[in-house]
Amino acid sequence: MFAQLINSLSDLLYSYILIILLLGTGIYFTIRTHFVQFRLFLESIRVVMEPKDDEKGLSSFQALMVSTASRVGTGNIAGISTAICLGGAGAVFWMWVTAILGSASAFIESTLAQIYKHRADDGTCYGGPAYYIQAALKRRWLGVLFAVFLILTYMVGFNMVASFNITDTFRAYSFFQEGTTPAIIGFILAVIFCICIFGGSQQISKITGILVPLMGVFYLALSLFIVVTHLNLVPKMFADIFSNAFDLQAIFGGFTGSCVMHGIKRGLFSNEAGVGSAPNAAASASVSHPVKQGLVQMLSVFIDTLLICSATAFMLLCSGVAPSEQLKGMPWVQAAATETLGGFGTTFITVALFLFAFTTLIGNFFYAEMGLRYLCGKDPGKGLLTAFRILASLIVFGGSLMEFSVAWSTADVIMGCLALINLPVIIILCKPALHCLHDYTRQKKEGKNPLFKAKTIGLKDKTDFWN
Repeated sequence: MFAQLINSLSDLLYSYILIILLLGTGIYFTIRTHFVQFRLFLESIRVVMEPKDDEKGLSSFQALMVSTASRVGTGNIAGISTAICLGGAGAVFWMWVTAILGSASAFIESTLAQIYKHRADDGTCYGGPAYYIQAALKRRWLGVLFAVFLILTYMVGFNMVASFNITDTFRAYSFFQEGTTPAIIGFILAVIFCICIFGGSQQISKITGILVPLMGVFYLALSLFIVVTHLNLVPKMFADIFSNAFDLQAIFGGFTGSCVMHGIKRGLFSNEAGVGSAPNAAASASVSHPVKQGLVQMLSVFIDTLLICSATAFMLLCSGVAPSEQLKGMPWVQAAATETLGGFGTTFITVALFLFAFTTLIGNFFYAEMGLRYLCGKDPGKGLLTAFRILASLIVFGGSLMEFSVAWSTADVIMGCLALINLPVIIILCKPALHCLHDYTRQKKEGKNPLFKAKTIGLKDKTDFWN
């Protein structure tokens, strides 16, 4: 009954409500920011490498790595495979659309998080949607609701999917036994995860800062190698993507299984633009102007979907292995790699997904901890934080034992509820972010390194910074 209920809710959210809200919000912010995702794309690359303004905060690069660690994960590998197997090659095109439009939403929400960030007792900064909801809307209850769904989405929904997909990669090996192997893998994963998160947010940023770039480079290299060795299939691949994306009869004949629904669903799961997750990492960065983190998190959406997700899609569609519902998820990815690289391909994909998913696990917990901090109104006590971390580790263990559709649909539904709170909020609160963008571009034209003051944009809400 739970599986039927959760799958029905997922179809309802992504067939109607979220598709209209996501695309509508993305189009609205693209127009209001005068196409910031194209206009300031090169600027976003430049600001990533800037040093942090305060030794106690995260640098722009570290904040990018934490948010990318959460974004770049199982959705970029197993999620793309699932979308194409169930929705067709056209799902790739709709993932691109979600990323391009969603990057404008990501810019707004992360800029808002920087404007309304808080100062901790130790001098570091923190914040996110729950904080800008309370500061600007004066609705503590709505901030609490957001924080609860933030914890449910990342510590429960997303981390169960990540744990499930790590376990799922081992099904390709002869030693896999349905009864015992998932439990063993889940236990080992939970222990390693537990050790990492007890190091705190600074430890999380260090781990992700090393693993995310390394795994990204090696994974892109493998994908490129498979595409290059199958160049004769590239023209057909692009033809399939665009023809399937605009096959109106197929789309409207069964929308809940169409390329549009699967593309947007998996695109949102992967890049999280507008969901309200990345602003928690953005608020922890020490920068001279809020727009800098808006640009950095906008870039993170491009890295996730237009780079990593596209690499997976091209690798799969050029592999020569035809997609099918039976191969959805990791089996098609492993079959595609094995077709070109033999046994090494299966092993490499297993290692790659483990690294992708593991950094997702600890990046997600960073967000969940931000939600807990908000609910407590201050830093949670040592006892509560310890119990919270142990619970998170047990959830990672439980995820390894779940069933495919239940794991994915549970994460989709909880994430959808989070987006339903955050997207209307950033539409209501977008003016400070838009004024902030105007201030940034004005200072750039004057040849300055932009420095933000709240009074410059007439901000009346009290902030811990920018005064």
